[in-house]
Amino acid sequence: MGFVKEFKEFAVKGNVMDLAIGVIIGAAFSKIVDSMVKDIIMPIAGVIVGPKGFINSYMVLGEGEKPVLPGMSLEAARGTGSNILAWGSFVTSIIDFLIIALIIFMLVKAMNKLRKNEPAPVA
Repeated sequence: MGFVKEFKEFAVKGNVMDLAIGVIIGAAFSKIVDSMVKDIIMPIAGVIVGPKGFINSYMVLGEGEKPVLPGMSLEAARGTGSNILAWGSFVTSIIDFLIIALIIFMLVKAMNKLRKNEPAPVA
């Protein structure tokens, strides 16, 4: 019976609920950042790279069963069985990470600033 009581105390503590809320908000936030990178930043970067787009930028390191034709999308090139270096997809993932890290840094910095401004508890 002690295990059930301990688990109940653990589950209803504020930290567990805070964690659950954080995970849910984090998942939604990840979708927003992903959309911003793929729908706003990468198309602008794609103008610089060329008409096939940034996310479809890759290098063929070795031919597979079928030839990789010029202008093929990344998925189509992977479907040929060729050895593909998908550098555009990798750079997109790095940009996703950097944006998320920057926003988390700014949130933590703001929270720390708010905590500094709180009056000290009277004991």
